[in-house]
Amino acid sequence: MTGAVEAAPFIGGALLLSGAGVWASRRAELIRRWSSWVLIAAVVGGAFALGAPGVAALASALAATAMAEYARTAGLRPPEALVAGAVVAALPPVAWIAPELLWRVLAAGALAAVLVPVLAGDAADGARRASRALFGTVWLAAPAGLVLLGPAAFALCTAVAVADVGAWFGGRFLGGPRLSPLSPAKRWGGAAAGAAAGTAVLFLFGAATPALVLAVAVAAPLGDLLESMVKREAGVKDTAAWLPGMGGLLDRADSLLLALPVAVVLS
Repeated sequence: MTGAVEAAPFIGGALLLSGAGVWASRRAELIRRWSSWVLIAAVVGGAFALGAPGVAALASALAATAMAEYARTAGLRPPEALVAGAVVAALPPVAWIAPELLWRVLAAGALAAVLVPVLAGDAADGARRASRALFGTVWLAAPAGLVLLGPAAFALCTAVAVADVGAWFGGRFLGGPRLSPLSPAKRWGGAAAGAAAGTAVLFLFGAATPALVLAVAVAAPLGDLLESMVKREAGVKDTAAWLPGMGGLLDRADSLLLALPVAVVLS
């Protein structure tokens, strides 16, 4: 199975070739997106090149940042947001050092996040706070899967990233019916193109197991729709604005957040 170090020249070459086309287009949106992809590729590839400690650190940072964005989007208050953020950030190191304790830590952490508004005696808004804190903790526990999947995790990340790009282009050039009312801009043509592109990457990496193919072709687009549902309820377009051309980290990692648990459960 191809790893981060072996794949680096090919990913770098793909970024350079795509960058030439992007800069030739002179479209500011595409240039910002491409710049963000270069940054993401460098950070993710570097973390995987460091082995399990680097992957655990990357997963913790991803989980904590995503929780901060989710907490702001979902209207969580600081107490439960801090508890939930600490829980999801702790899960990747636990998955690395003591994986047999992972599910207990997740269960205990989810319970702690739910109990925060209970202990605060919030009769007016406690149920909403508790339910959203529980959802966020379970949802954003997914980055721990980067550790649990081992060598397959890098192949999955790359395949999901390529599938996202393929879906973006496929939706514009192939069109088709709307994929879901949750995200009217997404089309079945884009979903098909993304699934094909992501699956092709898995074959190139020697990682095309049924579990990973299902995670990329089915779970990844559903993860995108899941985040769209959260944003629509909150009435926002993006969960943040710090990642050029992409909004926030949660906007970029939404597909991966469902692909990871599906891959872990089925593998």
